[in-house]
Amino acid sequence: MAKINVLSKHLAELIAAGEVVERPASVVKELMENSIDAGATSVTVEIRNGGVTYIRITDNGCGIEKDDVPKAFISHATSKIADENDLNSILTLGFRGEALASIAAVSRTELLTRAENEQSGTSYAIEGGVQTRYEQAGCPLGTTIIVRDLFFNTPARMKFLKRDVSEANAVAEVVDRIALSNPHVSIRFIREGKQALLTPGDGRLISAIYSVFGRAFADSLIEVDYELEGICVKGYVCKPAFSRPSRSMQYFFLNGRYIKSRSCMASMENAYKNSVMVGKFPSCVLNVIIPPNFVDVNVHPAKTEVRFSDERRVSSAVYYAVKSAIEALDTPVAVNLAKVAEKTRKESSQLLLAVEDDEKPVNVKPVVSRTEPIIFQSKQPKKNENFWSSMPSSQFRTSVSSPVQATNADPVSDEPDLVSSFKKKSDESINIKMAPQPEPEQKKTAVPGEYVPPSHIFVPVRTQEEKDLPPKPLRLLGEAFKTYIICEYDGKVYFIDKHAAHERVIYNKIKKAAENKVSSQVLLSPVTVTLSKTDYDTVLSNLDVFSKAGYLVEDFGSGVVIVRECPMLISGDDIEDTVVEIASYLVLNKTNVESEKIDYIHHTSACKAAIKAGYKNSTAEMKVLAEQVLYDDEIRYCPHGRPVMIEMSKYDLEKQFGRIQ
Repeated sequence: MAKINVLSKHLAELIAAGEVVERPASVVKELMENSIDAGATSVTVEIRNGGVTYIRITDNGCGIEKDDVPKAFISHATSKIADENDLNSILTLGFRGEALASIAAVSRTELLTRAENEQSGTSYAIEGGVQTRYEQAGCPLGTTIIVRDLFFNTPARMKFLKRDVSEANAVAEVVDRIALSNPHVSIRFIREGKQALLTPGDGRLISAIYSVFGRAFADSLIEVDYELEGICVKGYVCKPAFSRPSRSMQYFFLNGRYIKSRSCMASMENAYKNSVMVGKFPSCVLNVIIPPNFVDVNVHPAKTEVRFSDERRVSSAVYYAVKSAIEALDTPVAVNLAKVAEKTRKESSQLLLAVEDDEKPVNVKPVVSRTEPIIFQSKQPKKNENFWSSMPSSQFRTSVSSPVQATNADPVSDEPDLVSSFKKKSDESINIKMAPQPEPEQKKTAVPGEYVPPSHIFVPVRTQEEKDLPPKPLRLLGEAFKTYIICEYDGKVYFIDKHAAHERVIYNKIKKAAENKVSSQVLLSPVTVTLSKTDYDTVLSNLDVFSKAGYLVEDFGSGVVIVRECPMLISGDDIEDTVVEIASYLVLNKTNVESEKIDYIHHTSACKAAIKAGYKNSTAEMKVLAEQVLYDDEIRYCPHGRPVMIEMSKYDLEKQFGRIQ
């Protein structure tokens, strides 16, 4: 055990002011770092009531000699530096000598420790900065510190503490970071009497990642091991295919210390350029090993921000390390076709209801009837009338728990969604009635067997009299860049953005269904979502918001939530990304009113479920979507505010070609 010295006033002034003890997480961070600096290979952290009433840190480090115990609780007393030259070569996590003094000043603290060269240990107690016990005691090698009743003598600080669950999650995040940065240390975290984390301490970073984030996250990583100009970069990064909607799972460490570095983050993301989709961010657990004289860690109270003497060299090392790993180890995602074939689920969030094969067109035979219009027919299997009926989760639960037979009627509204609307038309498109169009002035009457659009469809900017008439015919002209639908309608040419239009259609239906409180479907296989501790805490604090938006989200423990229900138009494949993106939004917009949060969940869900630009759709699918847009006056902008379509009149087109002046 190194000797504890009280620093001189001059040396103390050279040290940046330390972070004050703001919450239980601050206490756990400082005490765990002391345990790591003491050479411990096993650290146990236990908290109760979020750490407000009880924190216990036990390690098997070198311990503190009896004569040095009182000094440890004096401000600016440390064994890690002796003079100002040591500030240029700091290799320990702590060095300021302020942690124990700050903690003891606002709590009831007990310490039990024994150094290797001592036969017996020392028991020490201090309350509010006043020593109450200092005696000999029997104890094993190492140190145990118990912090009780944090802020008992400063009620003003107590008011700023959050709920016990939030404080406990903040502590868990600190424990996770230290576990990731010290894989050679076995760390156990006991939360409210239950073990929440246990790392093996075998020195393998992947083992620590597996313990902290689970198998799914660990399996998505590739190893990084690179050295450039004396700078070593080690750790793991995710495969491009497993990028996430936010940066919440990016962890950078410098010589084993957790840091926030924009240069390292930007360098890593540049290595993924042209490998990940727009709006996706890679995950990582990277440790940058650099000579201590090349970095200054004494620039931030929390020691999370550092200053490099040559930032360009560090950025280059990170970039080439990640780039080399991706090029060497990234492999295509394997698909189990047998598993996919067995997976049966309703594709309610996509337009893919009929596949158009350009090479093998469907053969149809015109059948002429003397009394009926021309009908195009093809062989079809016998139709199940109830196949496309939907049942929300609430009705499903009622039907299971009650002997009364449940109905299959759509509980949302009489308005068909994009899927059911097309399904109805697809059955009739096989028997399309080529009936003559009515005169504009005459009111159309329904003819048996003739297609009449649903009553909810309206022609844009029409009078009340025109609303009683069926919509004018729409002619599909084609598609540009697999992104824009081109059609002719009411004397104008329209270019429709597939994704924006479909997003708005889904958004309107999800919002309307949520207002009717019948918006959820039970997932056959619940989806687990791994989150950072900050996102995890935020999601748990907004479970009622998710519920009102149609999601049933439950706590699964250790930074994981499980989704059991989702809106009826959402695919199970989109749920994980949707929850992660929503969590990131909620973290940054905690003060928003509930209605704004719910609305964001609605349009994020719609965006994830909508077809994407570049997706190939059949002619029938594009026509259905075009009709949904042009026949509904409410669909003009996507939920994000982008226009759904642009129009060009015949006059504008002829003017461009010089037909008119």
